[in-house]
Amino acid sequence: MTLALPFQDTYRHLPAEFFTRLDPAPIAAPSMIRLNTPLAQALGLDPARLAGAEGVAILGGARVAEGSAPIAQVYAGHQFGGFSPQLGDGRALLLGELLAPDGRRFDLQLKGSGRTPYSRGGDGRAALGPMLREYLVSEAMAALGVPTTRALSVVATGEVVLRERPLPGAVLARVAASHLRVGTFQFFAARGDTAAVKTLADYAIARHDPALTGDYRGFLAAVITRQAALIARWMLLGFVHGVMNTDNMTISGETIDYGPCAFMEGYDPATVFSSIDHYGRYAYANQPRMAQWNLTRLAEALLPLLAEETEAAKAIAVETLGGFGPAFQRAWSAGLLKKLGLASVRSEDAALVEQLLELMQAAMADFTLSFRRLAEAAEGETAPLLALLGGTPEAAAWIAAWRERLGAEGDAASRAAALRAANPIYIPRNHLVEEALTAAEHGDTAPFEALAAVLADPFTERPGLERYATPAREEERVLATFCGT
Repeated sequence: MTLALPFQDTYRHLPAEFFTRLDPAPIAAPSMIRLNTPLAQALGLDPARLAGAEGVAILGGARVAEGSAPIAQVYAGHQFGGFSPQLGDGRALLLGELLAPDGRRFDLQLKGSGRTPYSRGGDGRAALGPMLREYLVSEAMAALGVPTTRALSVVATGEVVLRERPLPGAVLARVAASHLRVGTFQFFAARGDTAAVKTLADYAIARHDPALTGDYRGFLAAVITRQAALIARWMLLGFVHGVMNTDNMTISGETIDYGPCAFMEGYDPATVFSSIDHYGRYAYANQPRMAQWNLTRLAEALLPLLAEETEAAKAIAVETLGGFGPAFQRAWSAGLLKKLGLASVRSEDAALVEQLLELMQAAMADFTLSFRRLAEAAEGETAPLLALLGGTPEAAAWIAAWRERLGAEGDAASRAAALRAANPIYIPRNHLVEEALTAAEHGDTAPFEALAAVLADPFTERPGLERYATPAREEERVLATFCGT
């Protein structure tokens, strides 16, 4: 008997125009590369059965689990500012929805499971490297406390996919609070299908904001608040998403799509990694503005639900969208103060923060280590931080002013502990990620496993792991990242 998964689906019971029913395309020889055992257990699944032959076949798309009716979801999206009226899951299938033991509902989706009606000429497959990248970075983000989709497994297909060169194929099993996107609303709004927009909004509210039933303005405000908090979390970690298209912005407020993403090392607000972002649309510093732009597209799609009269609906949308800036600023400012070890707020703190960022930019100081070294400086060892900040008199003066300010926040030991809890020591540094992926493509998964283990506990510094906390040397730097399609 085929392995049964306890799916309790809701999305596939929506009208037929929301998706296409489709089974995964068969693959040659599925083999497990990585199973996320803690996540499987959190979902109420048996890791041993998932790791068995049947489980591997299901997670690789070679078989359909008992009780599963896979679907490809349709959506539209603005991609680098240009609108595509139909996108959709071109290489992904939603296997079903799981209710975790804690009552939360999650999608289980396969990525790289073959062509769908939305593939637009693509092969529907995925290469091993990009799927391992998504596993590494999404799990790192989860460990860093960032709302995110997560990776349940990566299964090798035993087949080759053609990109710039032949690459080993793989399928990622992705877990999400849902795969509803701004682009999902845009698909129906672009067709003038207000009834479908309302159906989708009612579904999204029931799933993510049940207390807001019938309150479409409140729903829009909730999405805005979630996204403002999410983008602030990205910025506080030096994370650059790289492809903030409207089809990659979730209604749930989770980070989704880890294609050309990267973590900034030397602090520069203009940092871009994506190989196709030629004009810096999605540069580090632009991310809040791009998020608000995307949310404006959601508001446009919801206009018919906000008020009967168009002008009244626009006024409601504009007023609601105005909440993004203050919400982001609150999250960003509070996060920065926490990263500086300041539990209380004083009028001079904003200048202190701004001066630190200016020093970091002038010295191109490593973003992660600059904040992490504050803990040592709080304990009196200021030399490492001073060196990072360029060793200038201005940097020394800032450290002295900050230490004086920190003195009002309690004893040095407790403040240092708080600083270490707020500032990670390990992030997925580009050169280490690329090293792990390259080795895996050649059959050696040991570097991937080692990096995954380090990133699972990013705040605890451990002896012997110094290379994982060290910025890339000049010859190791990875300046461009790719979508993997």
